[in-house]
Amino acid sequence: MRWFWVDRFSEYVAGSHARGLKGVSLSDEFIHGHWDIYPALPNSLIAEGMAQTAGLLVSEMYGFKELVVLAKFTKLSFNTLVRPSESLEYHATIGRALDAGAQCMVTATARGIEGERLQAEAEIFFARLSTSEADSGAAQKGLPPRLFDPADLARWLYVTGIFQVGVRQDGSRMKPQDYDLPVLA
Repeated sequence: MRWFWVDRFSEYVAGSHARGLKGVSLSDEFIHGHWDIYPALPNSLIAEGMAQTAGLLVSEMYGFKELVVLAKFTKLSFNTLVRPSESLEYHATIGRALDAGAQCMVTATARGIEGERLQAEAEIFFARLSTSEADSGAAQKGLPPRLFDPADLARWLYVTGIFQVGVRQDGSRMKPQDYDLPVLA
């Protein structure tokens, strides 16, 4: 099973930035085991949501065809706890992009009845692992051609709203066909 730490994208500009949303509910099982009497979203899961938001942004730079993996958090800090009934907004921006990968700056803002506050800040580097036929050593290194089945990836992109809100830097709408992904109804 794959865990999704981004419920929906509210903004997605290919090659630039994205905003992802995550709601936290008292019915979420994972918040009850962190502290016995004080349910809160664990910071490790917030970091994962930040990485998923930025990772999809970086993966799109390579047409969702290359292996893009989280290489490291170069910086990561947390400021507060996120409780049930609150929501998180992840804002990821691509900083430096190289052939080997890309670095992103990501913030997580918590929103609830007490207002809005900066919850976390991170710099994350994503590595691009070559799996092209030109790299004859890719198969020998044990690298799969893709991390996700194209149909599964397309479903995730649809469910999170990337094709509903996503645009290219020229303002044109992102379409699954542009990435050789199936068109879902």
